[in-house]
Amino acid sequence: MIASILEFSVRQRWLVILLSLAACVLGAWSLTRLPIDAVPDVTNNQVQINLVAPALTPLEVEQQATVPVETILAGTPGLESTRSFSRNGFAQITAVFSPATSIYFARQQITERLIEARQMLPPGVEARLGPISTGLGEIYWWAVEYTPGHGPVADGQPGWQRDGSYLTPEGQRLASAFERTVYLRTVQDWIIRPQIRSVPGVAGADAIGGFVKQFLVAPDPAKLGGYRISMAEIAAAIEANNVSRGANFIERNGEGIVVRASGRVGSLEDIAEIVVATRGGVALRVRDLAQVENGRELRTGTASADGEEIVLGTALMLIGGNSRAVAAAVDARIAQIGHALPPGIRTRAVLNRTQLVDATIGTVTKNLAEGALLVVAVLLLLLGNIRAAVITALVIPVAMLLTVTGMVQAHISANLMSLGALDFGLIVDGAVIIVENSLRHIAERQQVLGRRLGREEQLETVIASAREMIRPSVYGQAIIMLVYLPLLTFSGVEGKTFEPMALTVLIALGAAFILSLTFVPALIAIAITGRVREGENAVIRGLKALYAPALRGALRAPLLVAAGGLALFAGAGLLFATLGQEFAPTLDEKNIVMEARRIPSTGITQSQAMQLDVERLVSRFPQVAFVFSRTGTPDLAADPMPPTQQSVI
Repeated sequence: MIASILEFSVRQRWLVILLSLAACVLGAWSLTRLPIDAVPDVTNNQVQINLVAPALTPLEVEQQATVPVETILAGTPGLESTRSFSRNGFAQITAVFSPATSIYFARQQITERLIEARQMLPPGVEARLGPISTGLGEIYWWAVEYTPGHGPVADGQPGWQRDGSYLTPEGQRLASAFERTVYLRTVQDWIIRPQIRSVPGVAGADAIGGFVKQFLVAPDPAKLGGYRISMAEIAAAIEANNVSRGANFIERNGEGIVVRASGRVGSLEDIAEIVVATRGGVALRVRDLAQVENGRELRTGTASADGEEIVLGTALMLIGGNSRAVAAAVDARIAQIGHALPPGIRTRAVLNRTQLVDATIGTVTKNLAEGALLVVAVLLLLLGNIRAAVITALVIPVAMLLTVTGMVQAHISANLMSLGALDFGLIVDGAVIIVENSLRHIAERQQVLGRRLGREEQLETVIASAREMIRPSVYGQAIIMLVYLPLLTFSGVEGKTFEPMALTVLIALGAAFILSLTFVPALIAIAITGRVREGENAVIRGLKALYAPALRGALRAPLLVAAGGLALFAGAGLLFATLGQEFAPTLDEKNIVMEARRIPSTGITQSQAMQLDVERLVSRFPQVAFVFSRTGTPDLAADPMPPTQQSVI
């Protein structure tokens, strides 16, 4: 069969070249769809479940929420294991599924089980699924902060006022640092996050820092006791006066007019004017019984940058997305959003995955380009025929484009591991022996006949030369491929790390083997014309002149040479024992992550105050461009940390 393919490739050489060009076009198109990342994503197939139980202690959360949910999840199709942790008011359960299970099928199964589990959970416990992302899904972080050094605008215009307060576009004057921090979180939650969620490839937008705004009603116990009014009555009155009623519609003069009564609360003044009860014919309003003011929700995490509190947002990438493309799209959307923010407020990228990916891909591209140029230079020196060297070298870009197509179909991302293992010497190995053998046979037959070969004679010579190299070519490629096959049996983290590399190499070697049987013979039949001389060039003669004396010396003293080889092997073994070992290559993304831990009883406010001191100290180093950190757990709890633990970057 392979012999038939060889003969077809030579006889129909222009058709083979045309098909190869079509494959290159397909590879170039696949290159635009190839996911690009710095390292392979080793996260297993998992679904996170976050349980919020504000009234429960860690032991109660474990007994009344975590264990029942884990029990309900048992037996879910495709489920391999579950793990969880419980702390005060919060628990997270991670359900790990088999790699063959669709993540969307898994989430559907978990959702159905949670519906059943809600009947067993205590009142007030809320269960929700985490985003469809992975441990490497945090591709873009941005800070929402007030513009530093921004001077006051005209009084009455939105922005900083002359008295040091900040006037919002809604007309609210923010006089205290607390109010301004609350407003930053409002901007993040209501302006920025909804737009980031709409970016293709984004699974969710997380937020940490600031305060979630609330309307706070603080009843006076003395007044409640004097008027014999309970807190439940105040809550019921506020709830009853915060609704809209519809009365269908009426027709008048041919028009349908909708009738409704709007009773929605829109400000603190509206809440203060709500009537709670009457005493002696006098209406008692909320303002008569309680203090009404802006408040905040108790937070589980904070964020800061350069010693100042900020709001930190995080874009989480959808599973299987192209981190480079998604991060670039988020960056473009953040820049677009920045033009629509209130005056004096800005967004600033503090961590962009694109920078790491570009640096990694740049390193891989540089290494691959240098390797390709080195192979081409060696081919030119050793083959001694420019056209033959060009034919062999063309296998490299064509094989790479075919490899890209295979990577896209196999859902393999281009990263440091998958591309870094490619060896162009192995890729051109089959093409080299076929080209060299064809040159030799053409030169020998021309010498025997004493003339140039005719077209039919040359085609037959190329077919015979390539057929002669079928067996060594097949054996050589098969042996190399067999070396990588055991890597495909890895599972877990090892499998996710090394399987993409093995598959990429196998695809590249397979593509090169096919090209050596089709593309290379066709090009030889087209390009190798005219007189062909078979002989040793100056490089080969020089190498032989150096090698011959060494070979004769080795043959005269074989025991000494063997002993020297064993000594070198033993020395290499000793050196290998002293080498360091790393599971993955070291990546220098020019960022340093520090983790600060404090005693478990430290409160969130105290922990944040201590963190600001750490940032101010780190910022003094001249090598530090800026420093930011987050303390505690963000909204989506993709990385749930206690209030006593901080990540400083």
